Amino acid sequence: MKYNIAVIPGDGIGPEVIEETIKILKVIGEKFDHRFDYEYLLAGGCAIDKYGTPLPQETLDVCKRSDAVLLGAVGGPKWDDPTAKIRPEQALLGLRGALNLYCNLRPAVLYAPLKDESPLKDSIVKDGIDICIVRELTGGIYFGDRGSEVIDGIKSAYDTERYNVNEITRIAKIGFETAMKRKKKLTSVDKANILESSRLWRSVVNKMAKEYPEVEVNHLYVDNTAMQLVKDPNQFDVIVTSNIFGDILSDEASMVTGSIGMLPSASLGEGTLGMYEPIHGSAPDIAGKGIANPLATILSAAMMLRYSFSLEEEAKSIEKAVLEVLEEGYRTGDIMTSGKKLTGTVEMGKLVCKKLQEGK
Repeated sequence: MKYNIAVIPGDGIGPEVIEETIKILKVIGEKFDHRFDYEYLLAGGCAIDKYGTPLPQETLDVCKRSDAVLLGAVGGPKWDDPTAKIRPEQALLGLRGALNLYCNLRPAVLYAPLKDESPLKDSIVKDGIDICIVRELTGGIYFGDRGSEVIDGIKSAYDTERYNVNEITRIAKIGFETAMKRKKKLTSVDKANILESSRLWRSVVNKMAKEYPEVEVNHLYVDNTAMQLVKDPNQFDVIVTSNIFGDILSDEASMVTGSIGMLPSASLGEGTLGMYEPIHGSAPDIAGKGIANPLATILSAAMMLRYSFSLEEEAKSIEKAVLEVLEEGYRTGDIMTSGKKLTGTVEMGKLVCKKLQEGK
């Protein structure tokens, strides 16, 4: 099979972790007789420097005609001005909106070899953590009406949280269907005691629950969810929630698993086109030092194989190889502990490649 992949290395450590991931895909192609063709594109801060825009039209056009998009990271202190009209992060919002990628899947998994990396005590994480957060991605406050104005001589600014029934229905459907493939438990997170948009969200989820009688559904306020993720993360299976709540909770979930450098994500829409990226940032403080953890990006590629290309065996082979490398004690700096084997970005990529080549 032949697949066309739009590759956006981005800023900071993005190019480094993407390079190792392409090596992994090369092995997958050779082992399973697939051909992956890549078109490298600019987006984020590097695109601002070259073109004056975080998302050039050429980048968007190529992404639209590709089978999948593989993204490193965008942003950095060079462009880190919240008041700037042009910012690297606008590339992400632009891609999600233009490609109609309304669902973000963020698995938060605590791998057994990394149990000691979790900041939570052993009695809480002794059985591991395995949560899938389904985040709505193209609606809500990030895409609502916004602006600033002067009222009675005082400057104010506003951002509007808005959802309609169709937007909630389609993301809730993915939440329910994801739960059906896992432990059949769905937690819908909102702020229905305060927000009108959350009350609509809750009513739509309750209505849809009748179509999935096998799924156990519960509702939690977002503030309580944040507390429960620390107190007892194992109570969760699938969490479905809005754009801003999902943004915050998925980052919290990533840290209770021990390292943000281990967690992948998939942004999906109606078709097979998806965008795959690690949830960590561009980490400019370690860029170019060869010490970044490439595993989140490698695992994002596994999600790409699974969700955009329907290559389940290939996806599992990557995930198995990563686990085996961790079981043998190899660690990048972000997950390093006493007695383990410290390794760098390139070496970690080589180790995963070797496991893939040796695997049956």
